[in-house]
Amino acid sequence: METTSLTTDRLVLRPFEERDVDAVTAACQDPEIARYIPFPEPYARKDAEEFVTVTSRAGWREDTMYNFGVFTTSGALVGSMGLVRIALLRAAEHQAEIGYWTAKDQRGNGYTQEAGRAVAEWAFTDLGVERLEWVAEVGNEASRAVALRLGFEMEGTQRARIVNRGTRRDAWIASLLPSDWGLLAETPYLPAP
Repeated sequence: METTSLTTDRLVLRPFEERDVDAVTAACQDPEIARYIPFPEPYARKDAEEFVTVTSRAGWREDTMYNFGVFTTSGALVGSMGLVRIALLRAAEHQAEIGYWTAKDQRGNGYTQEAGRAVAEWAFTDLGVERLEWVAEVGNEASRAVALRLGFEMEGTQRARIVNRGTRRDAWIASLLPSDWGLLAETPYLPAP
């Protein structure tokens, strides 16, 4: 897939570029990010290079994962907002999972919610996503708060869903449907009575 950029009133969301490696490296030194994101610890510059120049680019190229760097209009790194297509089974067609992290000095400004809204809208309108999932380790209250503000509906706890630092951990799961925002989906939805 061709890469794309999104804009909001205060943010620019674009694919990561080599010039972002140092900012990503610095942001990922935060223990709160490392606590919930399963990346190498300690997080070195080479890890950021891999994420920015290999992993993120491959996801766009293969049409499987879309990592956006989230930046203020002045160019400061806010965080990362990713969307992964769920395509393990035919029934999972048109489904994706959203994930994000926010740099410590950018928290509390509503940026992650603003970026999440832009990415979810893009997923629904441009990618044809009909079910957007959010999954986070139980206890990640900040991520959960963003998901709830976006309108995600909590669906429960899944046992041993996430592997982080070599240990399986329970995870919360929630979903957002196009109809939650008044949008139409290609496949009709019949909720349980």
